[in-house]
Amino acid sequence: MYFVYVLKMSNNQLYIGFTPDLKKRLSKHKEGKVFTTRKYLPVKLIYYESYTSQEDAKRREKMIKRFGSTWSHLKKRIKGSII
Repeated sequence: MYFVYVLKMSNNQLYIGFTPDLKKRLSKHKEGKVFTTRKYLPVKLIYYESYTSQEDAKRREKMIKRFGSTWSHLKKRIKGSII
């Protein structure tokens, strides 16, 4: 399986990522081993999607990051988790 995930950081910013092993990647974030999020600990997993295809997961991550409307739609779907 492949995962696209959203973390909420201590500064209330959101981080979007992709990984083949969600548990392992989340542990690395929480231990401060990921450069992008280490300054904003603690982090909390608020959303993820799973895919059987690596290509599909990477494509979805890129869509969320590149297209504001895709990101806005996702934020509306998970707004209760963001607050």
